[in-house]
Amino acid sequence: MKLVVIEAPAKRETLKKYLGDGYEVFATKGHIRDLPAKSFAIDLNNNYEPHYENNADKKELISELKRKAANADEVLIATDPDREGEAISWHVAHVLGLDPNTKCRIQFNEISKKAVLKALETPREINLSLVDAQQARRVMDRIVGYKLSPILSKKIAPKLSAGRVQSVALKLVVDREIEIEEFKPEEYWNVTAEHSKNSIKFKSSLAQHKGKKIKIQNREQVDKVLADIKGQDFVVSEIKKTNSKSHAPAPFTTSTMQQDAGNKLGMSLKKITSCAQELYEGVEVKGEGKIALITYIRTDSTRVSADAQSACRDFIVQKYGKEFVPEKPNFYATKGNAQDAHEAIRPISMQITPEAVKDSLTKENYRLYKLIYERFMASQMTEAEYSNVNVSMKVNDYTFKATGKTLEFAGFTAVYKEYTEEDKEKESGKLPKFEEGETVKVDAIKEEQKFTKPPARFTETSLVKAMEEKGIGRPATYAATITILTARNYCSKEGKYLVPTELGRHITEYLDKFFHGVINVKFTAHMENRLDEIAEGQDDWHDVVDSFWNGFKGLLERADASSLTMKSQPIETDIICENCGHKMLIREGRYGKFLGCSNFPKCRNVKPYETEEKKPIAKCPKCGKAVFAFKTKKGKAFYACEDREGCNFMSWDIPTGENCPNCGEFLVKRGKMIKCSKCDFRVINEQK
Repeated sequence: MKLVVIEAPAKRETLKKYLGDGYEVFATKGHIRDLPAKSFAIDLNNNYEPHYENNADKKELISELKRKAANADEVLIATDPDREGEAISWHVAHVLGLDPNTKCRIQFNEISKKAVLKALETPREINLSLVDAQQARRVMDRIVGYKLSPILSKKIAPKLSAGRVQSVALKLVVDREIEIEEFKPEEYWNVTAEHSKNSIKFKSSLAQHKGKKIKIQNREQVDKVLADIKGQDFVVSEIKKTNSKSHAPAPFTTSTMQQDAGNKLGMSLKKITSCAQELYEGVEVKGEGKIALITYIRTDSTRVSADAQSACRDFIVQKYGKEFVPEKPNFYATKGNAQDAHEAIRPISMQITPEAVKDSLTKENYRLYKLIYERFMASQMTEAEYSNVNVSMKVNDYTFKATGKTLEFAGFTAVYKEYTEEDKEKESGKLPKFEEGETVKVDAIKEEQKFTKPPARFTETSLVKAMEEKGIGRPATYAATITILTARNYCSKEGKYLVPTELGRHITEYLDKFFHGVINVKFTAHMENRLDEIAEGQDDWHDVVDSFWNGFKGLLERADASSLTMKSQPIETDIICENCGHKMLIREGRYGKFLGCSNFPKCRNVKPYETEEKKPIAKCPKCGKAVFAFKTKKGKAFYACEDREGCNFMSWDIPTGENCPNCGEFLVKRGKMIKCSKCDFRVINEQK
């Protein structure tokens, strides 16, 4: 009997089906040996030697693993095919007394019979370079967590934590919020003409004045344009016809899957990750038992195997026809900083269509599998082809332009639509036929006031994209890094957007002041590249950690010695503690303000803080009653009607009590800006 050791119990049943009677499968349920949770465990004076211990909660599991290994003819370690999985293999080998240089490690990118049996034929040694890369990350993160977190807790608020990558991700969110607050909107106007010809309605937009691009910035300029073109003919001056092609998108990486699923399916990062994990490990399919549907989900590569590519092309021919398969297979370049250790995320078999397993999957799993399946199929299809028409019309000294774009051959778009909602708005349909010199009928001319918009706040998925583009983190770390920001109340979520809390801003401000040399995008990306070099055997992990620590320890000493603190001072109130009779103090905690007894630590009475005298903010836009400020359980302010039961008005931004001059909806204050709650109207709030 051979023993195969894996991580996740969910994979056990799927693997047993492929391995047969001669194998037993044992799941470690993640790490069985790690740095202890309650001590630093890194010897800074002995080449950064980590002190690992068997996990206390895995004591019985380890005993059972040892017993099974002792009775097995051979032990094969089949943990996940990434650095973390390699490290777990190394720890398993240590616990079992196996030599990591013997061929005890097997690896597969997908849980299919073919991939599993092939892995059994090609066991290898544990890759110690990958283990060292994971070990370097673990040690540096432990140093930051144990050395920096106490300083933040001392200087800002109790029980705070810092992370080498987490704190940089938080800085991105905070910097974006500051950019939004400091943004000064600029006014501009659009002038469009509505036309009709041969029952086809279309629009043209003002583009030029005397042959040069025109930008209208105020009402006076608009009035001049309208006066100049009033009663004038729109005469076709130029017709341009072109053809264009759109290439199919690459198959999914971890990052692009998270972005697309977030944008198109509205799924949270946590939900995307859990669904993808289930699809990879195996799901119960009617008539088939438990089977895995997709390849490994932590990858930054767009590479696919020749077998998978060939099978996909054959499937496309059968379903859509030869014209939908390019003459030469599509290949996609992988980004320079990618590890390229695994294939892209793809279905294991094209024959298992989303519709075939729909009844066996949860709604979320079905939608994600369909997205992955269709993206992969599209990646191997021909380009979409379009015909484009651009018509210029002269009106006095002005030029209006109309564009038409029609799909001539669907190509990959027969399967997969890559565009977003914003792209849909920009889409144009077919234009009628024109001849140069002809006069085009005008049904109406409309002007619209607009304001430039600040950059959008980050969503979870757009933050993933930013982290990937800037080289911060890797596929296995994106979701965990971002999730912790809201879990620790460093960010809150307003709808789908991440908004830094006051606490999050204090942390970023403090880190910027004392740790800017380490907690920044450039340095963090540099360290990720050095970890990659360790994994490739080009650098020693001790040297990488040493260079990090030598720079970091000086910053720690400087910050700790500084008298600067961002702790909020307690404010005495007239509220009497019902337990001991002392006055209650307003204190600042991890989740905002709270009331604590001034007789602390003798009396530990605490309770939620609510302002006794609430002042109305404005009149409710819905019912006319007063709007007051309220707080969520985590201390985030919001604004709602005093009639909480009878009126459902609520806003995260401060209502001004005034209405928008453009659309009539209520106006709100956000930072230095007054903006409409519905349309694009916004002006600078000079009184702030």
